[in-house]
Amino acid sequence: MLSSKEKQLLLKIAREAIVTFVKEGAIAQLRELTNVNLLVKQGCFVSIKINGMLRGCIGNFISDKPLYQLVQEMAISAATQDPRFYPMKKSELESFDVEISVLSPLSKISSIEEIVVGVHGIYLEKNFSRGVLLPQVAVEYGWDRDAFLSQTCIKAGLGKDEWQEGTDIYKFSAQIIKDN
Repeated sequence: MLSSKEKQLLLKIAREAIVTFVKEGAIAQLRELTNVNLLVKQGCFVSIKINGMLRGCIGNFISDKPLYQLVQEMAISAATQDPRFYPMKKSELESFDVEISVLSPLSKISSIEEIVVGVHGIYLEKNFSRGVLLPQVAVEYGWDRDAFLSQTCIKAGLGKDEWQEGTDIYKFSAQIIKDN
């Protein structure tokens, strides 16, 4: 678990990465950190919201770099490379919120009963389709487990009930770090 100081530092890194890249097209210089929790090679997602609406979200489940560096990289990607949105513009830098989800490793499930809504996120794959939804998404939309699974299938480009057969389903948890 990250301390509140570490959480604030990750939010600052993400915010500075977004602002610097959108304004200057450059990657903000990071100082070397020595905090053990921020040096762990761990997956994360960075979400950007404007007026409570999703504006970008990108992440990786695994990393070959320290958490703080992956946060910077995913923040820039969320701002500029989420295919659902156009790249952020300078005018949008006035009022955006950042949310970082620091991820546990994926764990393949043998029964959907293992998924606890509000605790676990879902990653699923079937043939060449893949989809992921973070744990907080089900809570934000008030979904039960079946709706959460169906929505993850839809995000993967599958039919809403395809999770019921021939689909590999994984769960994961996340420590969620938000502005304010």
